[in-house]
Formats: sequence, structure tokens, C-alpha cells
Amino acid sequence: MGVARRECLAAAALLVLAPGARAQQTDSMPPPLTVTPVRPTLWARPAASLVVPGAGQFLASQDRGAIYTAIELYSLARIIQSNHEGHSETTRYRDLAYAVARRAFNPTRRDTVFEYFETMERFTESGVYDRDPGAPLIPESDPATYNGSVWLLARNTFWPDPDVWPPADSPEYQRAVLFYQEHAVGPDFLWSWRAASLERDAFRESIRKSDDAFRRVQTQLGVLLANHLVSAVDALISSRLSAAAGRRTALRTTLGPTTVIGVSLEF
Repeated sequence: MGVARRECLAAAALLVLAPGARAQQTDSMPPPLTVTPVRPTLWARPAASLVVPGAGQFLASQDRGAIYTAIELYSLARIIQSNHEGHSETTRYRDLAYAVARRAFNPTRRDTVFEYFETMERFTESGVYDRDPGAPLIPESDPATYNGSVWLLARNTFWPDPDVWPPADSPEYQRAVLFYQEHAVGPDFLWSWRAASLERDAFRESIRKSDDAFRRVQTQLGVLLANHLVSAVDALISSRLSAAAGRRTALRTTLGPTTVIGVSLEF
């Protein structure tokens, strides 16, 4: 009887202690893992629109993405067209300059900077570079020509009196000659439009068309950049509103007598 009683007491003790042991074991176990669903970043759609205007709107199933895409394609087409026109007119006025005004002075064609052709547009003739082929250099004296105007400017700048020539070895004379050498047109780039007024008018018109075409390119590049930025900002606002509302949000643009941009929540 004594042995049986002790066994019963031991079994009862185990029954009493078992819940506490199970609780201790449960407390010592690590908490279960919680999986947080991954939400797409707010910057995905704005980044897509920044690269390709309208892409962020298409990702959100917003039809106005087509407007940004259309503006992009139109701007690119205009840039290509204007750039082609600008280069074509540039080739034309350079060809005219050589064939009509320059060939008689140098049979070898040498192109140079745009400022040179602007000068050709303002002055009928370049004038000679050196009135005496022997040494020393004798600058062009006719102020109606480009080189003559450069020599007049040099005399006005460095001489007390532009009409009174100082000695050729004086510092004033040497500085004036150095200025002339730096700014006058050399023997390889002399020109004359004399007896070619019609060709000179065509030359001027080509320069004007070339300038206009390249200005249009710059304007369209600005439109292109603005379209990228506006599309990206549009997509960012829409994404943030959707996240804040906890549901998909759409920006709707209504075109009428005035342009209205509104916000609606789509359930």
C-alpha cells in the first residue's frame, strides 16, 4: 500500500506541474515569423515617366499617358527635322561663300568658324591683308573693307591721333600692327561680293534660315525636357495620393474653356 500511494502522489504532482512546464516551454520558443507584403515603391511610376513620358501613367492604367507620349514623339520629330534643315542651310551658305566670294582668292577651300561667315555677311569685301608683299607688313587702309576697319580700330586704340602715323619702330605702331595681325583676315580667307549682290542675298537668307532652324531645335529640346518632368511629377502625385488614400487614385484632366485638373478616388 505504501508503494502504491507514493506512485499516486507522484502522478498527481506531474499533472499539477505539467501546465507550468508547457507554459515555460512555450515562452522559451521564438515568436512566429511575420511576413509583410512587399508594396511597390512610390518612385517606380515617376521614374518610368521621367525616362519615357507617359510610361508611369500607362502603368497606372491612366489614358492621359497617351498625351505625354504624343508630345514626346512630336518634339523628337520636330528636333530631327529642324536639325536637318539647319545643317542643310549651313552647307548651302558655306558653298555659296566659297563658290562666289572666295574662290578667286584661294583655289583651296578651307572652312572656319561661324563668326567668319557673319563677317562676310556684314562686309562686301575683306580687303587685302598686306598692301605690299615685301616686308614690313602694310595693312589695308580702306575702312569700307573688313581688314581696313580692323586697321582703323587699331589706330584709334593705340595711337594718340589715328591720322598721324608714328615711327614704324615705335611701341604704338608695333602694338597697332600686332592687333591687326590678330584680328584681320589672312590671305587664305579673303573674299569679295562685288558684282554678286543676288548671291550675297541668297547667302544671307541661308544664314538666317540656319539660325532659325537651330533656335527651333533649342526650343523643342526645352519642350522635350519639360514633358519628361511634368509626366514624372504627375505620376508622383498620383502615386502619393493612391498610397495616402489606401486605394488607387487617378488624376483626371478635363479640357474645356479652361483646363481643370481634378483628383478622384477609384474604388
